Amino acid sequence: MPQLLSSPSAASIALSTTSVTPYTGKHHYLYPHFQGRYLYCRRPEEFSFPSVGSFFSYAGRRPIIPMAMADRDAVTPTQTSISSNVARKQALISLSDKQDVDILGRGLQELGYSIISTGGTAKALEQAGITVIKVEEVTSFPEMLDGRVKTLHPNIHGGILARRNHDHHMEALNDHGIGTFDIVVVNLYPFYENVTSSSGTFEDGIENIDIGGATLIRAAAKNHMDVLVIVDPKDYSSLIEILRRKEDNQQFRRELAWKAFQHVTSYDSAVTEWLWKQCSQGKFPPSLTVPLTMKSTLRYGENPHQKAAFYIDKRLSVVNAGGIGTAIQHHGKEMSYNNYLDADAAWNCVSEFQRPTCVIVKHTNPCGVASREDILNAYRLAVKADPVSAFGGIVAFNTIIDEDLAKEIREFRSPTDGETRMFYEIVVAPNYTEKGLEILRGKSKNLRILEAKKTERGIFSLRQVCGGWLAQDSDELVPDDIEFKVKSDRSPQENELSDAQFAWLCAKHVKSNAIVIAKNSCMLGMGSGQPNRLESLRIAFRKAGDEARGAALASDAFFPFAWNDAVEEACRNGIGVIAEPGGSIRDGDAVDCCNKYGVSLLFSDVRHFRH
Repeated sequence: MPQLLSSPSAASIALSTTSVTPYTGKHHYLYPHFQGRYLYCRRPEEFSFPSVGSFFSYAGRRPIIPMAMADRDAVTPTQTSISSNVARKQALISLSDKQDVDILGRGLQELGYSIISTGGTAKALEQAGITVIKVEEVTSFPEMLDGRVKTLHPNIHGGILARRNHDHHMEALNDHGIGTFDIVVVNLYPFYENVTSSSGTFEDGIENIDIGGATLIRAAAKNHMDVLVIVDPKDYSSLIEILRRKEDNQQFRRELAWKAFQHVTSYDSAVTEWLWKQCSQGKFPPSLTVPLTMKSTLRYGENPHQKAAFYIDKRLSVVNAGGIGTAIQHHGKEMSYNNYLDADAAWNCVSEFQRPTCVIVKHTNPCGVASREDILNAYRLAVKADPVSAFGGIVAFNTIIDEDLAKEIREFRSPTDGETRMFYEIVVAPNYTEKGLEILRGKSKNLRILEAKKTERGIFSLRQVCGGWLAQDSDELVPDDIEFKVKSDRSPQENELSDAQFAWLCAKHVKSNAIVIAKNSCMLGMGSGQPNRLESLRIAFRKAGDEARGAALASDAFFPFAWNDAVEEACRNGIGVIAEPGGSIRDGDAVDCCNKYGVSLLFSDVRHFRH
């Protein structure tokens, strides 16, 4: 058995090929690395300057054992053989988000795990009183390139990827003095947070693309039958409990592996979305990955026999874009599938208006819309437009709900009988006063009270069809963005033009075929979703009643016929102004018809189909 070199001085560590008996021409040198662990080197010249200095800088200047291949197995148990290192329980922890890392570290340490860690994570663990082995002690190599390289090393990835039931894998670890890792706990650089902040630069984004962390996660997840991989602090307690019970739960391992790959996939999707934006090659990339995070399972889907869940869209472009998906629920039963659809429709509609406005939605269609400087009056008028449909609907406001408005919502009686309190599934607003929220909570234990942020512009929307997805720009045009061109002999009065613009904006949110009748910034009636435009028009007039005289009518698309059809019927019913996109081959008939009845006709040149 070769003798240990007792002195760490330069003279005592100078090695030569003549100092060891050759064994088949290959020389092996065993040296203590950390905590009694030994590693091998096949060529003594590897320890010549400067490698010797580099090694002793990270190995604590412990002595080297020069030895031949034949002598390797003669190492006594007191010297801690290579095979004992493979059996050592080791956990690798490298975290950007260090939430509860002290709890994790103590739990693992109590269970007898050696903890290997990097940089800031190692420091956090040490400050919590937890013994840590630095990664550079395992790799015998310093962190380099400003931290870009620290865990990308065979001594790390060999210990993660080796399959324990493959003898040749374990022999390879023994040959190279590599210990196994049983647990890998990693989360990634805060790329998401960096590139969505106003101060983040392109260079900051590039440096926050995690390479080593993602590689560790993927390696551990691939070898999950032997390695437990954790990417979420919420799983720390489950991990410790499983380890305490000494339970080999393969289902748990697979779930962790799935979560790990999903974590990396979502991260990579953010990087690709960001880089595509930097390329400035258009809105729609040739391929697209959409990261979705489950917020909740739902009681059921559109119908009770359908299971459902709600996912938050984590694309960079929508992360701070507001909308119902990120709304805060202050009160009430859990949201249902249909609740989300209706609340989204109500919120998107009310957010379009500049003046204080109330929108009431039923089955994704606005059945009542009114704008007034006095929001209480706007609310009453919105209900009055169609109180039967409004009952059980969703009511949305673009103003804060204070004590007075909350009382009105809570106590207002249906215009149909003057007695029944109006019932709603959901109330949505951008904010609430403390007292307003308290009053609304008292209306019903089931009333869902949502606080939402106005949806930002410039987001493209996705919609599923069987076997694919449709992507398009959001329909963000409002009356201020377009010119209403007068096509009739009679020009509209100022109030008529205002009513036409209001009706046109309402029609944008009504399902095709859409007809809206409005006057004095208040919806009087609407027809939606009919296979033909004439039927939608007749529904709208039935709801508007006598108030339709002198009102404005807006259509989401052109009228294919005028005489003895929708245009003439609207004129005969006393409409004062009609707003439509135009574009029909029979537009001339619509102009002539309006001229005959003295009705103003406006073309917007913009269609608002909503399917």
